[in-house]
Amino acid sequence: MRRQSMVASFLHTALMSAIALGLSAAAHATSPTKQDIRREVEQRVGVRVPAHERFTLPNGLTVILVQRKEVPLIAFSAVVRGGALADPAGSPGVASLVAGLLDKGAGKRDAFAFADAVANVGGSFDAGAGNESIEVGGEFMSRDRELMIELLADALLRPRLDAGEFDKLRARQIELIKAAKDSDPSSLLSTYGRAFLFGNHPYGRPVDGSERSLAAIKHEAVVSFHRDQMGAERSTLVFAGDFDSAWLRKAVTTAFGHWEHAGKPLPTLAAPARIKGRRVLLVDAPGAVQTYFWIGNVGVARKYVGRPALDLVNTLYGGRFTSILNSELRVKSGLSYGASSAFARGSVAGEFAIRSFVLTENTGKAVDLALTTLDELHERPVAPDMLESARAYVLGQYPLRLETAAHWAATFGDLELYHLPLSYIEGYGPALQAVDATAANAVIADAFPKPEDVAIVMIGDAARIRADAVKLGPVTEMPLTAPDFAPASIVQ
Repeated sequence: MRRQSMVASFLHTALMSAIALGLSAAAHATSPTKQDIRREVEQRVGVRVPAHERFTLPNGLTVILVQRKEVPLIAFSAVVRGGALADPAGSPGVASLVAGLLDKGAGKRDAFAFADAVANVGGSFDAGAGNESIEVGGEFMSRDRELMIELLADALLRPRLDAGEFDKLRARQIELIKAAKDSDPSSLLSTYGRAFLFGNHPYGRPVDGSERSLAAIKHEAVVSFHRDQMGAERSTLVFAGDFDSAWLRKAVTTAFGHWEHAGKPLPTLAAPARIKGRRVLLVDAPGAVQTYFWIGNVGVARKYVGRPALDLVNTLYGGRFTSILNSELRVKSGLSYGASSAFARGSVAGEFAIRSFVLTENTGKAVDLALTTLDELHERPVAPDMLESARAYVLGQYPLRLETAAHWAATFGDLELYHLPLSYIEGYGPALQAVDATAANAVIADAFPKPEDVAIVMIGDAARIRADAVKLGPVTEMPLTAPDFAPASIVQ
């Protein structure tokens, strides 16, 4: 029902746009054909990268300025390559702690004064770590541009990394993990899945750390990380919004022109290998009334040439409410409240994963059904009408992600991080239009795992679901209370 109403609204808007453009009276007298609708969709979803300046300071810092005068705001995105990839061996979570400390005191301001400076002008300022970067983003009114530049430069170049704030942040992150295990294990499901799938590869490390790794991290580790792994030559600053380019260019050069290089080279990232056969990780949560499960294998990288077809197929399979997965596990069988699938795509291939949760007594049936849908995806060719449905959905959603200055600040940062061309944005709509059933079936064979070659993670009451797990493949068990997210044999 939800998809039908969304598609109806989408098609209605496309038709109304066509009328406004002055289609002939004869065309109005009959229902629009698929070709009519598709032509109008093509006109509506064309996304153009806005005009922008890109320059590099002598110290290697890349700066991108995107003027958008509609609203008196400036959004910014700072991307520093490295992130969790640069965590010291055996110490996942250091990059996350560094990111969390960037606005907990910097320059002349302590943690309270920094937060107060942002709040007093109604701005926003956030930082976080990912697998391959530390990113800082936010928005300020155009009139507060000088404060914005000052705070951003202080956070990146002169964070205090205060020992007291470090202790508080580390303790908070440990407590958040424990709380999630107690009340919401689903929030940790992907962390367990990646650890089990990728093992010692950097993608297998928990970005935010584990209870064990966080407890072992010393204050000196965050100081060393900032010195060794954050520098101008591996960073990009993007500003999008209402500003004078000449002023901002000068301000950025003054504030960041003396930022030094990172003290150590950027770690390399090898491509992970797909697994063969099945293996199961059973995470025991005694007394749990639900089982959370994750099914995955290594997928594709960000630069995957079949991206448009891949997005359409995943939309059909597990990327929307009316997807095959959700229809089978929720709508038809009533086994789950929801099921989905997604690809994580980095500089190298991340994971493809299916996620869902069910009542404990339905665990075996639900996992089997999910695997059956994956098998049928490979065995049944994509129907043309389903492909058109997915195309309309994706084309309708895509422009909505590139509407605001904040969207463009983040998008340009993403393009720089993964060394992607502007055609990655501008060519996406036309590429989606060109996808046919042959291309869709090709990416299924190439990117989606077969059900016999997957890692499966189940978080639930082991005493009640162990028999279900054993039927799926060789089982490794660990308690939910363990201080790591992987069995001891693969913990770094």
